[in-house]
Amino acid sequence: MGQLRRDNDVKRVLILTGSERRHTFFRLFLGLSEQIRIVRTYCEGLEKSLTVQLSDQPDPTFRLQHIHAREQSEEDFFGLFIRHVPDRSVPVFIPKGDINSTTCFEEIISLSPDLIAAYGCSLIRDPLLSAFEGRFLNVHLGLSPYYRGSGTNYWPLVRGEPEYAGATFMHIDAGIDTGPVIHQIRARLCWGDTPSSIGNRLIVDMAYAYRRILEEFNRLEPMSPLPPPKQIHVCKSKDFTEESVERLYENFQNGMVEQYLREQVRRCSLVPILANPALQGL
Repeated sequence: MGQLRRDNDVKRVLILTGSERRHTFFRLFLGLSEQIRIVRTYCEGLEKSLTVQLSDQPDPTFRLQHIHAREQSEEDFFGLFIRHVPDRSVPVFIPKGDINSTTCFEEIISLSPDLIAAYGCSLIRDPLLSAFEGRFLNVHLGLSPYYRGSGTNYWPLVRGEPEYAGATFMHIDAGIDTGPVIHQIRARLCWGDTPSSIGNRLIVDMAYAYRRILEEFNRLEPMSPLPPPKQIHVCKSKDFTEESVERLYENFQNGMVEQYLREQVRRCSLVPILANPALQGL
Protein backbone atom coordinates (compact mmCIF):
# COMPACT_ATOMS: atom_id res chain seq x y z
CA MET A 1 0.00 0.00 0.00
CA GLY A 2 2.73 2.46 -0.90
CA GLN A 3 6.07 3.35 0.66
CA LEU A 4 6.68 4.93 4.02
CA ARG A 5 8.14 8.42 3.73
CA ARG A 6 11.69 9.38 4.61
CA ASP A 7 12.73 10.03 8.20
CA ASN A 8 12.46 13.81 7.91
CA ASP A 9 9.08 13.83 6.17
CA VAL A 10 5.83 14.53 7.97
CA LYS A 11 4.05 11.21 8.45
CA ARG A 12 0.42 10.90 7.39
CA VAL A 13 -1.29 9.05 10.23
CA LEU A 14 -4.80 7.66 10.55
CA ILE A 15 -6.12 7.02 14.08
CA LEU A 16 -8.66 4.42 15.22
CA THR A 17 -9.94 5.08 18.73
CA GLY A 18 -12.97 5.55 20.98
CA SER A 19 -14.91 8.52 22.34
CA GLU A 20 -14.12 8.57 26.06
CA ARG A 21 -12.22 11.62 27.32
CA ARG A 22 -8.98 9.64 27.38
CA HIS A 23 -9.41 8.85 23.69
CA THR A 24 -10.18 12.48 22.87
CA PHE A 25 -7.07 13.60 24.75
CA PHE A 26 -5.02 11.05 22.82
CA ARG A 27 -6.06 12.20 19.34
CA LEU A 28 -5.79 15.88 20.20
CA PHE A 29 -2.32 15.36 21.64
CA LEU A 30 -1.05 13.49 18.59
CA GLY A 31 -2.41 16.29 16.42
CA LEU A 32 -0.02 18.77 18.07
CA SER A 33 3.06 17.06 16.64
CA GLU A 34 4.78 18.96 13.85
CA GLN A 35 6.02 15.64 12.44
CA ILE A 36 2.57 14.07 12.14
CA ARG A 37 -0.37 15.03 9.97
CA ILE A 38 -3.52 13.21 10.95
CA VAL A 39 -5.53 12.43 7.82
CA ARG A 40 -8.56 11.19 9.77
CA THR A 41 -9.58 9.81 13.16
CA TYR A 42 -12.36 7.27 13.40
CA CYS A 43 -13.94 7.58 16.86
CA GLU A 44 -16.18 4.67 17.84
CA GLY A 45 -19.24 5.42 19.97
CA LEU A 46 -20.04 4.71 23.61
CA GLU A 47 -23.18 2.62 23.09
CA LYS A 48 -21.44 -0.55 24.33
CA SER A 49 -19.44 1.09 27.12
CA LEU A 50 -19.35 -0.25 30.67
CA THR A 51 -21.38 2.75 31.83
CA VAL A 52 -24.19 1.84 29.46
CA GLN A 53 -24.00 -1.85 30.33
CA LEU A 54 -24.09 -1.25 34.08
CA SER A 55 -26.68 1.53 34.05
CA ASP A 56 -29.45 -1.07 33.72
CA GLN A 57 -28.81 -2.24 37.27
CA PRO A 58 -31.71 -1.32 39.62
CA ASP A 59 -29.39 -0.15 42.41
CA PRO A 60 -25.99 1.56 42.33
CA THR A 61 -23.20 -0.99 42.31
CA PHE A 62 -19.55 -0.86 43.26
CA ARG A 63 -18.72 -1.42 39.61
CA LEU A 64 -20.81 1.53 38.43
CA GLN A 65 -19.42 3.76 41.19
CA HIS A 66 -15.91 2.79 40.09
CA ILE A 67 -16.71 3.65 36.44
CA HIS A 68 -18.27 6.99 37.43
CA ALA A 69 -15.20 7.80 39.52
CA ARG A 70 -13.00 7.07 36.51
CA GLU A 71 -15.15 9.29 34.26
CA GLN A 72 -15.01 12.18 36.74
CA SER A 73 -11.26 11.75 37.14
CA GLU A 74 -10.80 11.88 33.37
CA GLU A 75 -12.82 15.09 33.23
CA ASP A 76 -10.70 16.60 36.00
CA PHE A 77 -7.46 15.41 34.38
CA PHE A 78 -8.10 15.93 30.67
CA GLY A 79 -11.09 18.28 30.47
CA LEU A 80 -9.22 21.60 30.35
CA PHE A 81 -6.83 20.31 27.70
CA ILE A 82 -9.68 18.95 25.57
CA ARG A 83 -11.61 22.22 25.67
CA HIS A 84 -8.70 24.52 24.80
CA VAL A 85 -6.39 22.64 22.42
CA PRO A 86 -7.03 23.00 18.67
CA ASP A 87 -8.43 19.85 17.11
CA ARG A 88 -6.22 18.76 14.21
CA SER A 89 -7.32 15.13 14.35
CA VAL A 90 -10.08 15.30 11.67
CA PRO A 91 -12.54 13.23 13.74
CA VAL A 92 -15.33 11.13 12.24
CA PHE A 93 -17.74 9.54 14.73
CA ILE A 94 -19.02 6.05 13.98
CA PRO A 95 -20.97 3.36 15.86
CA LYS A 96 -19.02 0.84 17.89
CA GLY A 97 -17.81 -1.95 15.60
CA ASP A 98 -18.20 -0.06 12.33
CA ILE A 99 -14.44 0.32 12.01
CA ASN A 100 -14.50 -3.04 10.22
CA SER A 101 -17.23 -2.03 7.79
CA THR A 102 -16.70 -2.00 4.02
CA THR A 103 -17.35 1.75 3.98
CA CYS A 104 -14.59 2.52 6.51
CA PHE A 105 -12.18 0.15 4.81
CA GLU A 106 -12.66 1.78 1.42
CA GLU A 107 -12.30 5.26 2.93
CA ILE A 108 -9.08 4.29 4.71
CA ILE A 109 -7.62 2.80 1.54
CA SER A 110 -8.46 5.98 -0.37
CA LEU A 111 -6.75 8.13 2.28
CA SER A 112 -3.55 6.04 1.88
CA PRO A 113 -2.01 6.84 5.31
CA ASP A 114 1.63 6.11 5.99
CA LEU A 115 0.76 4.62 9.39
CA ILE A 116 -2.36 3.57 11.27
CA ALA A 117 -2.43 4.05 15.06
CA ALA A 118 -5.06 2.16 17.07
CA TYR A 119 -6.00 2.83 20.68
CA GLY A 120 -9.22 1.71 22.34
CA CYS A 121 -11.10 0.67 19.21
CA SER A 122 -12.82 -2.60 18.34
CA LEU A 123 -10.80 -5.68 17.45
CA ILE A 124 -9.58 -5.13 13.89
CA ARG A 125 -10.42 -7.76 11.28
CA ASP A 126 -9.60 -8.43 7.65
CA PRO A 127 -9.43 -6.96 5.09
CA LEU A 128 -8.27 -3.88 7.05
CA LEU A 129 -6.03 -5.99 9.27
CA SER A 130 -3.90 -7.15 6.34
CA ALA A 131 -3.93 -4.02 4.21
CA PHE A 132 -1.24 -2.13 6.13
CA GLU A 133 1.04 -4.91 7.31
CA GLY A 134 4.06 -3.52 9.12
CA ARG A 135 2.50 -0.05 9.31
CA PHE A 136 -0.48 -0.77 11.58
CA LEU A 137 0.26 -0.07 15.26
CA ASN A 138 -1.71 -0.70 18.42
CA VAL A 139 -1.29 0.05 22.10
CA HIS A 140 -2.41 -2.45 24.70
CA LEU A 141 -2.98 -0.85 28.10
CA GLY A 142 -1.30 -3.61 30.01
CA LEU A 143 2.03 -5.39 29.97
CA SER A 144 2.13 -8.28 27.50
CA PRO A 145 2.63 -11.15 27.73
CA TYR A 146 1.96 -11.09 31.48
CA TYR A 147 -1.61 -9.77 31.26
CA ARG A 148 -3.76 -10.10 28.14
CA GLY A 149 -7.41 -9.44 27.37
CA SER A 150 -9.73 -6.93 29.05
CA GLY A 151 -8.95 -4.57 31.94
CA THR A 152 -5.30 -5.53 32.03
CA ASN A 153 -4.28 -2.58 34.21
CA TYR A 154 -7.25 -3.14 36.51
CA TRP A 155 -6.39 -6.70 37.43
CA PRO A 156 -2.77 -6.13 38.53
CA LEU A 157 -4.13 -3.62 41.07
CA VAL A 158 -6.82 -6.07 42.19
CA ARG A 159 -4.14 -8.74 42.61
CA GLY A 160 -1.84 -6.34 44.51
CA GLU A 161 0.95 -6.28 41.93
CA PRO A 162 1.24 -2.78 40.38
CA GLU A 163 4.56 -3.74 38.78
CA TYR A 164 2.48 -5.48 36.08
CA ALA A 165 0.61 -2.28 35.10
CA GLY A 166 1.76 -0.40 32.02
CA ALA A 167 1.38 -0.11 28.25
CA THR A 168 2.60 -2.27 25.37
CA PHE A 169 3.05 -0.87 21.86
CA MET A 170 2.91 -3.48 19.13
CA HIS A 171 2.38 -4.24 15.48
CA ILE A 172 -1.21 -5.38 15.21
CA ASP A 173 -2.11 -8.94 14.23
CA ALA A 174 -5.17 -11.20 14.30
CA GLY A 175 -4.71 -12.22 17.94
CA ILE A 176 -5.62 -10.42 21.15
CA ASP A 177 -2.55 -8.50 22.34
CA THR A 178 -0.23 -10.91 20.52
CA GLY A 179 1.49 -8.78 17.84
CA PRO A 180 5.26 -8.18 17.78
CA VAL A 181 6.13 -5.76 20.58
CA ILE A 182 7.73 -2.42 19.68
CA HIS A 183 8.16 -0.84 23.13
CA GLN A 184 6.76 -0.97 26.67
CA ILE A 185 6.37 1.45 29.54
CA ARG A 186 5.48 0.76 33.16
CA ALA A 187 2.86 2.70 35.09
CA ARG A 188 4.28 5.35 37.43
CA LEU A 189 2.82 5.30 40.94
CA CYS A 190 2.97 8.12 43.50
CA TRP A 191 2.13 8.41 47.18
CA GLY A 192 -1.59 8.86 47.71
CA ASP A 193 -2.59 7.50 44.28
CA THR A 194 -6.05 6.19 43.43
CA PRO A 195 -6.89 3.71 40.65
CA SER A 196 -7.97 6.62 38.45
CA SER A 197 -4.89 8.78 39.04
CA ILE A 198 -2.62 5.85 38.16
CA GLY A 199 -4.62 5.25 34.98
CA ASN A 200 -4.67 8.89 33.89
CA ARG A 201 -0.94 9.33 34.45
CA LEU A 202 -0.29 6.22 32.40
CA ILE A 203 -2.47 7.51 29.54
CA VAL A 204 -0.40 10.70 29.42
CA ASP A 205 2.84 8.70 29.40
CA MET A 206 1.38 6.40 26.75
CA ALA A 207 0.41 9.31 24.51
CA TYR A 208 3.94 10.77 24.71
CA ALA A 209 5.47 7.39 23.87
CA TYR A 210 3.02 6.69 21.04
CA ARG A 211 3.71 10.07 19.46
CA ARG A 212 7.45 9.41 19.63
CA ILE A 213 6.99 5.96 18.09
CA LEU A 214 5.10 7.45 15.16
CA GLU A 215 7.65 10.24 14.71
CA GLU A 216 10.61 7.84 14.92
CA PHE A 217 8.97 4.92 13.15
CA ASN A 218 11.71 4.54 10.52
CA ARG A 219 14.36 4.27 13.26
CA LEU A 220 12.63 1.69 15.44
CA GLU A 221 14.61 -1.48 16.02
CA PRO A 222 13.06 -4.98 15.93
CA MET A 223 12.69 -6.36 19.43
CA SER A 224 13.29 -9.93 20.56
CA PRO A 225 10.36 -11.29 22.59
CA LEU A 226 10.62 -11.56 26.33
CA PRO A 227 11.17 -15.05 27.75
CA PRO A 228 7.80 -16.75 28.31
CA PRO A 229 6.61 -15.93 31.84
CA LYS A 230 5.69 -18.69 34.26
CA GLN A 231 2.09 -17.50 34.21
CA ILE A 232 0.01 -15.51 31.71
CA HIS A 233 -3.20 -13.93 33.00
CA VAL A 234 -6.00 -13.77 30.41
CA CYS A 235 -8.51 -11.22 31.69
CA LYS A 236 -12.17 -11.36 30.67
CA SER A 237 -14.98 -8.81 30.99
CA LYS A 238 -17.18 -11.30 32.84
CA ASP A 239 -14.66 -11.37 35.68
CA PHE A 240 -15.29 -7.68 36.44
CA THR A 241 -17.45 -8.37 39.50
CA GLU A 242 -18.59 -6.50 42.58
CA GLU A 243 -16.14 -8.54 44.64
CA SER A 244 -13.21 -7.53 42.43
CA VAL A 245 -13.98 -3.83 42.88
CA GLU A 246 -14.25 -4.25 46.65
CA ARG A 247 -10.88 -5.98 46.67
CA LEU A 248 -9.37 -3.22 44.52
CA TYR A 249 -10.28 -0.46 46.97
CA GLU A 250 -9.36 -2.56 49.98
CA ASN A 251 -5.86 -2.88 48.51
CA PHE A 252 -5.55 0.90 48.27
CA GLN A 253 -6.90 1.39 51.80
CA ASN A 254 -4.45 -1.20 53.11
CA GLY A 255 -1.38 0.57 51.73
CA MET A 256 -0.70 -1.31 48.52
CA VAL A 257 0.74 1.77 46.77
CA GLU A 258 3.02 2.71 49.66
CA GLN A 259 4.30 -0.86 50.02
CA TYR A 260 4.97 -1.07 46.27
CA LEU A 261 6.92 2.20 46.29
CA ARG A 262 9.14 0.92 49.09
CA GLU A 263 9.84 -2.28 47.13
CA GLN A 264 9.64 -0.86 43.60
CA VAL A 265 13.18 -1.53 42.38
CA ARG A 266 13.18 -5.17 43.47
CA ARG A 267 9.67 -5.91 42.24
CA CYS A 268 10.15 -4.31 38.84
CA SER A 269 13.41 -6.19 38.34
CA LEU A 270 11.39 -9.41 38.47
CA VAL A 271 9.04 -8.22 35.71
CA PRO A 272 11.22 -7.24 32.72
CA ILE A 273 9.80 -5.11 29.92
CA LEU A 274 11.06 -4.20 26.44
CA ALA A 275 12.54 -0.75 25.74
CA ASN A 276 13.23 0.10 22.10
CA PRO A 277 16.73 1.61 21.73
CA ALA A 278 15.37 4.19 19.27
CA LEU A 279 13.22 5.62 22.06
CA GLN A 280 15.85 6.27 24.69
CA GLY A 281 14.81 8.87 27.23
CA LEU A 282 11.16 7.87 27.44
